[in-house]
Amino acid sequence: MQKRKRWDLKSPETKALVDEIVHGTFVKEGTMVAFPACFPGATAQIPADESHITALDVSADGLIYGGTSGRKVHLFVAMFHGVTGLVFDLGWLEGSRRCEAVCCAKNGFVAAVNGPTGGRLIAGKYQPLPFDLIQEWGFSRSPLDDLGEAVKGEDIVHAVADGSGTKIIGTTRSHLFACDLEGKAVKAVAKTRAAGQIVLGPSGHVYGADGKTSLWRYDPRSERLERRWVALPAGRWGDGSPKWAKEAKSGTLYAVDSQGRIFSFDEAKFSKELGHTQVAPVGAMAATFDGRLFGACGSGISRLFCFDPRGGSVRDLGVAVSVIERRRYGYQFGAAAVGRDGEIVLGEDDDLGHVWLYFPKIVPR
Repeated sequence: MQKRKRWDLKSPETKALVDEIVHGTFVKEGTMVAFPACFPGATAQIPADESHITALDVSADGLIYGGTSGRKVHLFVAMFHGVTGLVFDLGWLEGSRRCEAVCCAKNGFVAAVNGPTGGRLIAGKYQPLPFDLIQEWGFSRSPLDDLGEAVKGEDIVHAVADGSGTKIIGTTRSHLFACDLEGKAVKAVAKTRAAGQIVLGPSGHVYGADGKTSLWRYDPRSERLERRWVALPAGRWGDGSPKWAKEAKSGTLYAVDSQGRIFSFDEAKFSKELGHTQVAPVGAMAATFDGRLFGACGSGISRLFCFDPRGGSVRDLGVAVSVIERRRYGYQFGAAAVGRDGEIVLGEDDDLGHVWLYFPKIVPR
């Protein structure tokens, strides 16, 4: 009979093993806060099977607008600056099952949602500022405006607002479409082979995958589409890629393929491979103001990662966990954005999905 090994809890080897298990598994640096989809103590949380957060965007005044997926789509606003601290349900959409994008435009937000009959665009009004939620508070649900089908019978893949904030550009599986928010008119622009996300570049052009080998470029101002604008770099494109993130200060665009390879894109060409995540695929990601790219990668239980362009490193940050007020573990994230002060906002794609705030470690220059 084999003799059981006795562990010396004070030995350096045991301490190193415990450190690897604890600190190597869960988030290693920075601070995470998981915030429920409600105003704690005042409103009920969005129902569990309707609260998978799959779309986020941030308005010019720093408020976070998002959409959920599940039995119903809910649209919400989240506020975390000043005397706020809440997620407010702006309304739900009967017959819609998934929110693919939320776009903060000039005079309101627009959600791209899918249901049994295809994809539609739903517009809502911004919440006014300022807020003071110390003693009294009040919000109203303005009616949501159905702008109509994107392309009859087709699901929406993704959508973005243009640089002026007056148009929404989006894709279905086989079409590129545009919506004039002032005229409230949606039209199909051209046939495409959409797969992953699309992105608005700093020049005002919109880019998306043109099959698995190139990008198309669309100019919302001239309504001109240029097919096969630039070749995609060596990688595995398709299966929901590319995933895009834009650093707002410099305009740097990051693209990630389905195996977690990271590239930058200057609107004319791609960089060489900058690094790759420890597991794939990459889900939600966003770049904060100092150029660092943060996101979640892997299936099932995803892990957080950070790409730092200053050193060219890709670091594994561990599995998301919040220990402030109440403990919660984050396994899947469906959307990401950058908050007003550079924090990373993650939407949890899970039952009773929370809005997660990640405050990265400050790196000395």
